[in-house]
Amino acid sequence: MGKLDPIYSEFETEEDAQAYDKWFRAQVEAALNSTEPDISHEQMKAEIRAIIEKHGGA
Repeated sequence: MGKLDPIYSEFETEEDAQAYDKWFRAQVEAALNSTEPDISHEQMKAEIRAIIEKHGGA
């Protein structure tokens, strides 16, 4: 398989695109099958805000 056109794809080759797709699908599947407790949107925002403030963010 040859190179992909950079106007249409962020990947250099079809193999790169397929490898990313396979990895991404595995990540989604793992997340869907996770038994870890859900985190609310508000809790996640608070955790991210604390990280930003810890590192001198706005």
